[in-house]
Amino acid sequence: MGLEVISTYPGPWLAWMIPMAGALLMPLLAKAGDRVRDLAAVLFAFAAVLSTFSMIPWLISGEYPGDIKLLTWIAFPDKPPLEVGLLVDPLSIIIANVVSFIAFLIVVYSVGYMHGDPCLTRYWFFFLFFIGSMLLLVLSDNFIMLLVGWEGVGMCSWGLIGFYYRDEKENWLGGPPPTPMYPPSHCGMKAFVVTGFGDVLLLAAIFIIYHYAGTFNFLELIEAAPHWLSAIAATPGLLSLTALLLLGGPIGKSAQFPLHEWLPEAMAGPTPVSALIHAATMVKAGVYLVARLSPIFYIGYWVHGIAEAITFFTAIAVIGAFTAFLAASQAMVALELKKALAYSTISQIGYMMLALGVAGLGEGALLPGLTSGVFHLLSHALFKAALFLCAGCAIHAVESIYMFDMGGLRRWMPITHILMLIAALSLSGVPPLSGFWSKDAVFLSCLYAGSPLAYALLIVAAITAAMTFFYSLRFISLTFYGEPSHHVEELEREHHIHEAGPIMWVPIAILDALVIVIGLLGLIGLVAPSLSPEHIIEGKLHLMLHEMEIPLPSHVAAPSPIGTISLSAAMLLLGGVAGYLFYLARRIDPKEFVESSPILRGIYSFLWNRWYINPLYYAIFVDGLLAFKDAIFKFFESAVVDRGLNEGVPAVFTGLYHRVKRLQTGVLSYNMLYIALAYIALLLTLLYLMGGV
Repeated sequence: MGLEVISTYPGPWLAWMIPMAGALLMPLLAKAGDRVRDLAAVLFAFAAVLSTFSMIPWLISGEYPGDIKLLTWIAFPDKPPLEVGLLVDPLSIIIANVVSFIAFLIVVYSVGYMHGDPCLTRYWFFFLFFIGSMLLLVLSDNFIMLLVGWEGVGMCSWGLIGFYYRDEKENWLGGPPPTPMYPPSHCGMKAFVVTGFGDVLLLAAIFIIYHYAGTFNFLELIEAAPHWLSAIAATPGLLSLTALLLLGGPIGKSAQFPLHEWLPEAMAGPTPVSALIHAATMVKAGVYLVARLSPIFYIGYWVHGIAEAITFFTAIAVIGAFTAFLAASQAMVALELKKALAYSTISQIGYMMLALGVAGLGEGALLPGLTSGVFHLLSHALFKAALFLCAGCAIHAVESIYMFDMGGLRRWMPITHILMLIAALSLSGVPPLSGFWSKDAVFLSCLYAGSPLAYALLIVAAITAAMTFFYSLRFISLTFYGEPSHHVEELEREHHIHEAGPIMWVPIAILDALVIVIGLLGLIGLVAPSLSPEHIIEGKLHLMLHEMEIPLPSHVAAPSPIGTISLSAAMLLLGGVAGYLFYLARRIDPKEFVESSPILRGIYSFLWNRWYINPLYYAIFVDGLLAFKDAIFKFFESAVVDRGLNEGVPAVFTGLYHRVKRLQTGVLSYNMLYIALAYIALLLTLLYLMGGV
């Protein structure tokens, strides 16, 4: 039965099985030689791409398999069994293809970037297992299988972020001094612990849901949503608590406030790892799960009037908008190139969460919110992967993570310059690139929601868009424009700075080409809507919601996109003018500008110290726990070990000795009397015990 199901639907099963099998085979293939191992890694990743591509005809035709059950995993006596199965629908097909394709390009890039690394076998193991785990996560039809992929991704991210676990100084992150720097092993553990905390919250929510619903299966949860949501809501506050706990996992994995502080330190891994984690895979896991669960809470609130169900949407919308603004503000002052891009990732995922949140703030907003969230996920995966891979080329060339050690690199790296510029403009939402259309779709979804809260969050998102263009111009200018830094000049004297090889820039060019193509299709979609990527995604998700029997309002007045386009243009103008004056034309010196006012110095210090959130977390959860541990240890050592054991026990026996020795008179008759009394006491004790028996 199992083999028959796999042979009937090979694509969804092989998509995650092949990379996992490849990961396990890496140590064996390494014995055949480095070239064999590296080629095999590329082929395993390519096989995953072919497997996910084989599902696209289902997406086009609209006749997708749905829930494919393989076998019974665990049988329960009074509840439906837990089965091994995959959910193949438009949402999972789109995201699985994004994951596999971009991961494959990063694997190809890694062949050049990681060439000669002595630990490359370990790198390929974690990388391929990561791809397999992420695809399993996306394709699973129930919470338990999803958690297997979820934790597999977490384990691999720990191994990849802390890849340079020997903690050589050149691999440390942070600074420059006196700002603290962190070794890679520390950064990997930080990611594991912070995301693990969110995972515990998610697990608690899953247990609550299973207690009331009796199933882990997503489609069964949607079908029975009115019953189990009502049962949970019968206890006031419990459904709100469950929704917040459920969001704990996505907030942690997708680095949203307040569990966002692990992501900047995730830059400690090799640059391809940063592209893998920050572009298409790990950080998108939370976005996917929120999108998967949104129909459940939509039914609860808008169809059955369960008031507490709105907590799910309100919380994630507010958190998404605030996180977008928070991270963008920190990107404006970052000195490390990859860290600026990491803050940008946190911010852009905030946009996706905002879109998914406002999807439930209006009766007619579910489809526009889901569409814009998924569309921006796709668009961001392309341009952010390109940005990180370009950053890797620049860092590899100048042998420094800091932008102040760069400058003028377009002279030596013209290909990397133009590729990174295209991706940065898409990130900023400059038309007609893909980022413009996907970000505008997020803005438009806020108008579909039509609530005061959605309008307020739209204002926050718009301000963040201006900040995004500003920091994008900043990192492009500091890296490629202006005069070369002293560091670059010294490197040029020692050895010629050169462009990355084709094996590294060709994957970036493919990503940029897709960014341009999607942008042009969006432009064509203004006159031929059927060709618009947003329209295509909307149609596929509408079909999915229809198959799930989600009742959507038949007539929803579509807001005019002119307002959001005008808003985007205004924010681009605001951020662009500021970026031009400070960094492109360099008419205003940023350092002098900040030093000119105590208020500006305070704001800069506030942003540089990451809103003091990271120092606060270290003070409480790291330094505080270590201090508590030291206090407990000191108390135990002094009170229990020293006073209790080292001093107390000898004192007791010394005192006992001084009291007992008085009975020793040295007279034989007294000694014989003591012995007789001891024997009598022993005899009486034995008789008592025997009598009790």
